[in-house]
Amino acid sequence: MDLGSPKWVTMLIVCWLYKSINCNSVEQKIYVELNNTVPCVRLLNATHQIGCQSSLSGDVGVLHVLESEADLDWPLSSGPNPPYMVILESPLFTRSIMMKMKNASRRIAGVAVVIPNASPPQGFSPHTTCPNENTGVYSEKYGSHLANCNTTVWNPLGNGLSYEEFDFPIFSLKEDNQTEVIKQCYFQHNRPANSSAPVYPLCAMQLYSHMHAVTDTATCMRRNDIFSINPEMMCDPLGDYNVWSTIRPYNNSVKGHKENETVVLAAARLDSRSFFWDVATGAEGSISGFVTLLAAAQALREVTVVAPPTRNILFAFFQGEAFDYIGSSRMVYDMENNKFVIDLDNIHSILEVGQVGVRTGSNLWLHSDPVSRSNASVNTEVMEMLANLRRAAAGLNFSLTEPTVSQPLPPSSLQRFLRARPIPGVVLADHQSAYNNKYYESVYDNDAYLNLTYPAGLNPEEKLEFETDTAKALAEVATMVARALYKQADGDEAQFDNIVADPKIVTQMLYGFLVESDNSWFQALLAPELKSLLQPSPPEYYVGVTMSANSAVNTPTRLVQHILANLTGNATSLNQTSCQKPDDLENESKHLYSYLWVQGTVPPNGTEREGFCVRSSVRLAKALSPAFELGEYSSSAYSTWTESRWKFIKARIFLVASHDLEMLTLGVGVAVLLASLLVTYFVSSKADVLFSSAREPGNATY
Repeated sequence: MDLGSPKWVTMLIVCWLYKSINCNSVEQKIYVELNNTVPCVRLLNATHQIGCQSSLSGDVGVLHVLESEADLDWPLSSGPNPPYMVILESPLFTRSIMMKMKNASRRIAGVAVVIPNASPPQGFSPHTTCPNENTGVYSEKYGSHLANCNTTVWNPLGNGLSYEEFDFPIFSLKEDNQTEVIKQCYFQHNRPANSSAPVYPLCAMQLYSHMHAVTDTATCMRRNDIFSINPEMMCDPLGDYNVWSTIRPYNNSVKGHKENETVVLAAARLDSRSFFWDVATGAEGSISGFVTLLAAAQALREVTVVAPPTRNILFAFFQGEAFDYIGSSRMVYDMENNKFVIDLDNIHSILEVGQVGVRTGSNLWLHSDPVSRSNASVNTEVMEMLANLRRAAAGLNFSLTEPTVSQPLPPSSLQRFLRARPIPGVVLADHQSAYNNKYYESVYDNDAYLNLTYPAGLNPEEKLEFETDTAKALAEVATMVARALYKQADGDEAQFDNIVADPKIVTQMLYGFLVESDNSWFQALLAPELKSLLQPSPPEYYVGVTMSANSAVNTPTRLVQHILANLTGNATSLNQTSCQKPDDLENESKHLYSYLWVQGTVPPNGTEREGFCVRSSVRLAKALSPAFELGEYSSSAYSTWTESRWKFIKARIFLVASHDLEMLTLGVGVAVLLASLLVTYFVSSKADVLFSSAREPGNATY
């Protein structure tokens, strides 16, 4: 290359500039990235969009820490440097304050809510006062006087924030060092002194959470179809899988009605939600119920082999119930259309375990539907169920009571079955009318609320084995549920003494589901390829989305599947290869059973786990709303919830200069740029003169 050429000169200049620049990223010097944040995201249904989002490039605002509701005047009207990014302590995260900021959104760039380690004693629920009111059984055509919580408000603390739409981003912050850094930045740079404006530079925050989907589910799904050749989809349906099992296996390849077969259905919900995306602890709202039902299934394992009842018992764990009963409505739809192993005619009765973890006094409540009970035959069966439940509770440390007034069923999966036909059913709960749960569908419905406490000094393994009072109480409830199901299935009441739930197993489940999923008991029950699901924290119980037919199964669903299989199935002598291909063996069939290879435990003197094959009747069934199967995105009969997609979620803080200084900096930068262009042009045009060198003749004679 000619050393005098302009290209070579340019390369020299670039290399010199590169060597003279510090290797640290300029961006890292300007911004402090916030890692422990969770956004509120956009959800859509047939008629609305709810949730939050930022602008396409993210929203920026000057930080303002709200110290009281009276302090709200500064970001809403009197503050001189709008828009503001408001930092809220948890007690100020109320409907009143949020709606004031929503109505003045031109001055509000976003909100960050600090979630404390301790729950607010007054309670907090961002859900509505009447959960799932439009997709339950009660309507103008069925028990109209009971519809829309006319007689019973189930969640009186509900403020409805989860169902509002905000056109600015809202993030949660943990009560940790990063939050202290944010507050320190505010107090050093932004806090008004004597109502006077703070002096630049000011501390600012930027939140990115731009959502692709808008308007409603029908619009979003239509755009998905239009732009299907583009991998950038707009939204995805909420959904996952239900988990189900029977005490006597059915051939899973044969769907529809079973002649001369009746089944008692035992149900619980798996999911929960909160205001913020994928943060859903659901201790009382869902975990207390499904842990109780899992323990009941284990308590029935031996007795149903020794003295099998006349009727079969089907255990069903429904996903997506927080969003208009996704899982239960799908099972009903499959039963109606011969896509499940039984149909609705095979169901004898239903017992659902609801919220049972927070009792006031010694009562549990038995709820039934007064409308269907006006049918004499249904009423007779319900009365028999109630009697069986009371007999099953004899000798235990609680009593069962019916509400004294005619009231509707609480929000429950049973309502979706009653929409199809009058089936005898009872919902077991710890509340007579309004929920005992002060934190329904919020981040505070956690292990502390269930009083899951351990003595000081215990290590994780010791906590896993320690039988808490909560575990003992739920084990008693599970014993009663198991005995009642056995009696309802026409089993021999003389076997009641042999049906006892194990409080140690309940303890282990509560620890794994509410404290730390990455524990030795959960590890032993999972397949080796699923061990990455386990974390040093509890799972999140938000249902998630179904992106395709092969979408990954939600972590709680996978955990419940394996725990139920281990608690009710049998360990076989099959090796790992045969476990994965049991149909190659003469006496095994994937049509009758499911087969799971699990890690097992490490022997006392060993170093490696001893895996084994579990054979059970546990299966997964799709929990995707029928609306998406039918393409009825504006359906009022089925759940139509979708979640918007987004590119990335990010939050960061930085110091921002005054507008005048920014303009001056920009002007100087432009001037330097123009000067550099002139110098470059001059050097390039005079290159032959500036970088001339002696050259050898082009031709040489030798």
